[in-house]
Amino acid sequence: MMDRRQIFALLTSTAFAAKGPRKVRIAEFDPSGKKTQALEVDRVEKTEAEWRAQLTPEQFYVTRKEGTERAFTGKYHDHHGDGLYKCVGCSTVLFDSRTKFESGTGWPSFYQPAAKENVREVTDNSHGMQRVEVECARCGGHLGHVFPDGPRPTGLRYCMNSASMTFSARGK
Repeated sequence: MMDRRQIFALLTSTAFAAKGPRKVRIAEFDPSGKKTQALEVDRVEKTEAEWRAQLTPEQFYVTRKEGTERAFTGKYHDHHGDGLYKCVGCSTVLFDSRTKFESGTGWPSFYQPAAKENVREVTDNSHGMQRVEVECARCGGHLGHVFPDGPRPTGLRYCMNSASMTFSARGK
């Protein structure tokens, strides 16, 4: 029988193995939305208590527990500002408002991420269906899902939760 220390070590090693490498490659952007560089950075890893202290209860539920906000309730579903949407957990740039479109679903929708390396797509078999989950590549926060029913030029719909993002006006 394992003692508490052994169980903690096992759980910790499993958690780190599931998260992947400790370094990730992220694209950085200037305030105008222009990609400036891609660099290798440390993965953001925090305890549940640290995430709870940083995030609101809704942000924690969505990003750390893979929740979904109710349709038409998020602050960005009908938002039309010009700028960049960033991860609420680590401020990584995720989407440019120039790729946002009205999907009619009640969630902010984009046809592509600002940089492919800033998001991670993983298979999600929850709720009796197969979907593609979208996570922040730097902190692993759940953002939403991507579907193959979006507009040109990609044909994709990145259906995101407002609670997983912040917005910075272009040039600020």
